[in-house]
Amino acid sequence: MIVVADVLDLVQSETVRLDPDRLHGLYLQLGEAGAEDVVSRAIEELAVRLAHCERLWRSHALGDLRKSARSLIAISDQVGMTTLARVAGDVTCAIDSDDHIALGATLFRLMRIGERSLTAVWDLQDISV
Repeated sequence: MIVVADVLDLVQSETVRLDPDRLHGLYLQLGEAGAEDVVSRAIEELAVRLAHCERLWRSHALGDLRKSARSLIAISDQVGMTTLARVAGDVTCAIDSDDHIALGATLFRLMRIGERSLTAVWDLQDISV
């Protein structure tokens, strides 16, 4: 009988990058009320689509997952979530490569990055949810 003495807990911490110039540009272009509306809607849509991506992965709907990840790229790029956009691109590449191991890893990295990115934008914009 083998007994495990120590169990390690692997804590994965992701660094997110926001492009404050992109957000500043939105405020200059749309004004405060317009920019806050765009950012609020983007945050809401990103949260919905991230959850949808996970459901699609679990149901093996890779074509729809690819479409959903591509939409994450456009939305996150619009509000300066550069890391989220890049990792969503990695998810689409894993689907295109038919690499299911990489897909699982990058998709759950996308979930972690997404959560951290949404929190960072909320904090940056002082948006209460």
